[in-house]
Amino acid sequence: MNILLIYPACPDTFWGFRHALDFISKKAVHPPLGILTVAAMLPGEWEKKVVDMNVSRLKDKDVDWADMVFISAMAVQKKSAEKVIARCKSKGKMTVAGGPLFSASPDDFPTVDHLVLNEAEITLPEFLRDLADGKPQRMYSSDAFPELEHTPVPMWELLDIKKYASMDIQYSRGCPFDCDFCDITTLFGRNVRTKNKWHVLTELEQLYFTGWRGNVFFVDDNFIGNKAKLKQDVLPAMIEWQKKRKNPFVFSTEVSVNVADDESLLRLMVEAGFASVFVGIETPEEESLVGCNKKQNTRRNLVESVKKIQAFGLEVAGGFIVGFDNDSPSIFSKQIEFIKKSGIITAMVGLLNAPRNSKLYKRLKSENRLIQDCTGNNTDFSINFIPKMDVSRLMEGYQTILKEIYSYKPYYERVMEFLKAKQTEAKRSLRFRPTYIKAFFQSMVVLGIKDRGRLYFWKLFFWSLFKRPRVLPLAITYAIYGFHFRKVFNV
Repeated sequence: MNILLIYPACPDTFWGFRHALDFISKKAVHPPLGILTVAAMLPGEWEKKVVDMNVSRLKDKDVDWADMVFISAMAVQKKSAEKVIARCKSKGKMTVAGGPLFSASPDDFPTVDHLVLNEAEITLPEFLRDLADGKPQRMYSSDAFPELEHTPVPMWELLDIKKYASMDIQYSRGCPFDCDFCDITTLFGRNVRTKNKWHVLTELEQLYFTGWRGNVFFVDDNFIGNKAKLKQDVLPAMIEWQKKRKNPFVFSTEVSVNVADDESLLRLMVEAGFASVFVGIETPEEESLVGCNKKQNTRRNLVESVKKIQAFGLEVAGGFIVGFDNDSPSIFSKQIEFIKKSGIITAMVGLLNAPRNSKLYKRLKSENRLIQDCTGNNTDFSINFIPKMDVSRLMEGYQTILKEIYSYKPYYERVMEFLKAKQTEAKRSLRFRPTYIKAFFQSMVVLGIKDRGRLYFWKLFFWSLFKRPRVLPLAITYAIYGFHFRKVFNV
């Protein structure tokens, strides 16, 4: 059989970095890791082709070639997924859909032939057996959570990896915490399941032999969900592998803020080559943190926790939310002040939304406050429920935050302060890459000549060049990020 695996297009979002990717001639930040892993689970004798619509168009000849089309998507890709399904159905192709979008709302896709939901390690083999017997069912679902020891290595050979800014690896699923606005525990449970160190090293080795060098993102929703296993087995093995291969990769991932409480873990992560982490800060208001069950962020000085992580050499990207029921009228000024004090450059501030099947969704539904489905993009000025705060006040305050943290002066000042305090570097092998040289000169033109904030750019540039030349590449990177953020938010 000829199998076409499609990853629908994502809209222009904060994390898509579309306006920054142009500087390095890349089409997307991350590859479709789930699709590539599913491809590795399909029969070896089947011909497979992947179309990531974020890097290339879906052509009629691709659909015509296929005997069956597999589609995987997240909520933010819903509109594109619907178009893909309609296009494939118009050509009479059998469609198979799975992933977070379809698992959360299967009833929204009545025209899909087969829904293979939840985690593919359990439901996909059942579908394949029934298909081979000529009696495939329409829906396959499971409440069980599989172990990850036998999850195959993604089929990287199906992609043109040069079109991406980063490669991805998954080490674990599940999160020990249970924030009510998050649907991760609904999808993957609270029992953190992990791969063993040999599995991780095998995936790193496979990426290495594709020729990839540079950024690798661990897609885990909470990389430190099982700290003991990380410290005893996985990170020491990664450190030795990086030494053996001369540090070909620079890692990033998502962690909970309690990573700041474990200095030995922070040291191991930096030694293994981690350079940045995303941390869900959400809000500086304790009452709102308690209200959304974000217990790991309570009873601590969050600014000090962020500063400690940064002091170990890890850049911190932060997630922030406004719109909680317990938010006070001063929440907007508090968010601005927190971001400034913490020195977080990549601060994603979004409006609270309730994903399907999250605890927040269920509560709001019982209170008759839901008004629409969540778009999956909490920075698009939409909210899917009736907030306690007046909506116009919420939107006005949200726009104030964005203006105050991403306008030229406050943004460049935050970058400068962060770089002044930066002391250590993650281990990495330095290589000249044509894309980086292009980005350097393009930034001179776009940010140093054409952009209205060019004076701030040159101030940062010359300060870095003469005072801290080792951070000049990072200074230019953050300047490019700022360009993207201002484009996304129109500030």
